[in-house]
Amino acid sequence: MNEYTYPIIAGISVGTALRIFMLRTDYRQYPTYLHGKIIHLSLGFIAASLGTIAIPSIMEKEFTAVTFLTLAASQFREVRNMERNTLTEMDSFELVPRGNTYIEGIAVAFESRNYLVIFTSFVVTLCYLAVNGWAALGAAVVCFIISSLLMSGSKLSDIVTVELSELSFKGAGLYVDNIYIMNIGLPERQDEILKYGMGFILTPKSFSVRSTIANLGQRQAILHDVSVTLGVFRDSGTPALVPLIKRDLNDGRIGVFILPQEKDPVRAKEIISSVPVLENAIQMPSRKRNREG
Repeated sequence: MNEYTYPIIAGISVGTALRIFMLRTDYRQYPTYLHGKIIHLSLGFIAASLGTIAIPSIMEKEFTAVTFLTLAASQFREVRNMERNTLTEMDSFELVPRGNTYIEGIAVAFESRNYLVIFTSFVVTLCYLAVNGWAALGAAVVCFIISSLLMSGSKLSDIVTVELSELSFKGAGLYVDNIYIMNIGLPERQDEILKYGMGFILTPKSFSVRSTIANLGQRQAILHDVSVTLGVFRDSGTPALVPLIKRDLNDGRIGVFILPQEKDPVRAKEIISSVPVLENAIQMPSRKRNREG
């Protein structure tokens, strides 16, 4: 063993542990399949190794070794493509699909987490060599906290208020509060919708939020998360039993119509409130207007 042995072990161990921490399966049930987890853990180990080896390479003036970091960046971009392709294929078999915006957000998250692993291993190894093992431990704790904050992101409850609302029919038109959802002509389908369906009104907390919740990808993410968690009362070939979200053009509110197999309004409200705000859906029209003014 030499002077780099323990720092390298520490850097790789902390980086791999961080990737395991960021790979937790959440209520959206992804990732679940074993081989998918093995792939991501293996890539996490490689990322931790690259971040760790960079410091000894610089100290030994082996600067060509650091160029492997640029190669790693191109390889981890393939992780995004892998996740995108996998989820897109899976999405075609979902009763309520995720949608392309949600899939792209997940793919970007998986790519970025490998960069967090590289950064963490780099910092831990540097602190170990420059100071001591306790400094490396402190750096590891700070990196875990930062990664936890970056993982959380914004939720819908941060930008809208969620309220339960009654479903009603005016003729053949289905309404959530005063927001028109769709046309249902068959009385049997109307009875099923009133029996199994639930409605929610999402009211934006600011003007800028209106554009975010109007995004079709953001709306589809809401429907998917609720349907995955509570189930959905429909099968293929039943277009009248499709969960939908429509917008009030006057005030920017959106009406959410869902058909869960488990009709639990409290739980459904919690799920909608916890839906992540998709980065690709975020828009700030009020800031743009202020700059132009």
